[in-house]
Amino acid sequence: MASICEDPGKSSWPELLETKGEYAKEVIERENPKMTAEIILEGTIVLEIYICTRVYVWVNDCGIVVQIPTIG
Repeated sequence: MASICEDPGKSSWPELLETKGEYAKEVIERENPKMTAEIILEGTIVLEIYICTRVYVWVNDCGIVVQIPTIG
């Protein structure tokens, strides 16, 4: 049986660009229950560690998604 890292399912959500961050989080976790979506404010410093069960949802000050959410 393949691990989640070998077969993560859907891995990016370009359709969520320019939507509300909370909405994007809900969609990601509904479409791929293996993932945990984390809303991160644009400009926040994060460690560059790849985690195959995490999706960062980068938002601006208005809570709008500014980067395509992708696993990592």
